[in-house]
Amino acid sequence: MSAKPLGSFTFVLHAHLPYVMAHGRWPHGMDWLNEAAAETYVPLLDVLTELIEADRSPRLTLGLSPVLCEQLADQNFKAEFSEYLDRKILAAEADQQTFRQWDRAHLSQMALRWRDHYRQVKENFENRYGRDIIEVFRRLQDEGYLEIITCAATHGYLPLLGLDDSVRAQVRVGVESYRHHFQRPPRGIWLPECAYRPAYKWSPPVETSVLAKRAPRRGVEEILAENGLEYFIADAALLSGGKAVGVYIDRFEALRRLWSQFESQYREKPEDREKSPREVYLVGNPVEGKRPVAVFTRDPSTGLQVWSGEHGYPGDGWYLDFHKKHYPGGHRYWRVTSAKSDLAEKDEYDPDKAAQRLPENAQHFVDLVKGILREHHQQTGKKGILCAPFDAELFGHWWFEGPQWLRQVLDKIDRDPELELTTCARFLDEVHPVKVISLPEGSWGKGGYHYIWLNEWTEWTWKHIYEDEVRLAALLKEFGQSMDRNLQDILTQAAREILLLEASDWQFLISTWSARDYAELRLVEHHQSFQRLADMAEKYGRGEHVDPGEWNFLGECHRRDNLFPFLKLEWFLSPEITPSGSRPG
Repeated sequence: MSAKPLGSFTFVLHAHLPYVMAHGRWPHGMDWLNEAAAETYVPLLDVLTELIEADRSPRLTLGLSPVLCEQLADQNFKAEFSEYLDRKILAAEADQQTFRQWDRAHLSQMALRWRDHYRQVKENFENRYGRDIIEVFRRLQDEGYLEIITCAATHGYLPLLGLDDSVRAQVRVGVESYRHHFQRPPRGIWLPECAYRPAYKWSPPVETSVLAKRAPRRGVEEILAENGLEYFIADAALLSGGKAVGVYIDRFEALRRLWSQFESQYREKPEDREKSPREVYLVGNPVEGKRPVAVFTRDPSTGLQVWSGEHGYPGDGWYLDFHKKHYPGGHRYWRVTSAKSDLAEKDEYDPDKAAQRLPENAQHFVDLVKGILREHHQQTGKKGILCAPFDAELFGHWWFEGPQWLRQVLDKIDRDPELELTTCARFLDEVHPVKVISLPEGSWGKGGYHYIWLNEWTEWTWKHIYEDEVRLAALLKEFGQSMDRNLQDILTQAAREILLLEASDWQFLISTWSARDYAELRLVEHHQSFQRLADMAEKYGRGEHVDPGEWNFLGECHRRDNLFPFLKLEWFLSPEITPSGSRPG
């Protein structure tokens, strides 16, 4: 038995949903948030609480996107979530009556399980966690059980944004949102889609007359350093070359078709064996007077084992099938059966059989982690880290048994003397990296580039984004030194609309065809709202008459898109341009 651990391990779970408050309910809208809270966020709190009560230390790295925090902290969500859970309980009871009439005893019992399941979720949300998911996560961080990291404000796809000021605003709002909710500065950030761009003379990827070609752009890491952030996470293919493995392509047929259009252009980079995902590096040239930014690397082999619905654990035939649902309530009563089974061939779900598969799957993952870290230790004599990033919603939402699998993995690793549970910040403090490297542009999409977010279906979205970015910058430059309270109010709401417009979710939903109409409507809505507010700002700022209907429209925007109440316009400005009476902060 080792006196010292072979290496360290951390899950990095990234929790994020686009802003859906006051933007529809079902099938697209508020029920996305309700589903994620019921199936992932509350179960994740349950897992952490159970481990702590069992005297374990979960040491999880958890990313909570600012736009998600805003929604989970909203009083309207807290009230509506309880109502949603009531609807799920009633739907299960209705299913039970239906199945009993059909003489389907097993399905009838399953319906009662769903009833009890949602009753327990409601009990935990309302009483165990005091209806405040964000507050409980904050407390767990303060007690040292996990580390929470931030993200860009609305999950904007940073490499493709048209202006450095837009990247700066997404990051700055993310930092300030974190301070607002967790009463401390963040140390790490999850770059949306793990997408990174170094400094170079950049040209917009779509035809536009509003942006210059080959304009110098700052590296993303420089803007992170400006905001006091210490590290981010990148895909292994960006670090050391090799094949860029997509995390979404198994789940969306539209992405497989889209990838076929780009596959011939893809050239796998030669693998650089001098760089290891087990090490932490510093990236690029640090900003003068700022600490350089570190990068942790996604482990590819363990990632595929968990992500893949075809080759990974979620594809086990005994686990609950995600796609087949019983309507109108939407509860699921069937198991995966096999990776190739169509919906008509799904067998009934047996929760006891599913639970029996978890220990084997959890132990297999732990053995895989240990083998990778042992190999690194034998080759280098050093304790490396295995960083395992996943979308948090995989656990519970996509993969119903995922939270209990997560609990067993964390428990097994915490008990294993050859392994050490850690967080990214804790490991960073321990190793003090000194080697500086450069990273190419890319993301964690298959092929490692931008095709999921930039393709023939989404080019038009970037034209609107670029137009609005440039117009906001011009308005702030024109009125920055002479802005009264009313004009600040108009432009602050316009800035909110741009942040919402920039969300990478819209391009993702368009490319996957999973909620394409909704994404297109949302994107157009925020673009049109911004343009109308910009027109209003121009009139008011130049002393022209503003109709009462325009002020009513501003009030409507306030009520509908009221996130980030602490937003400041100087965060959207180059440092040398600030509104009158304010300073860069």
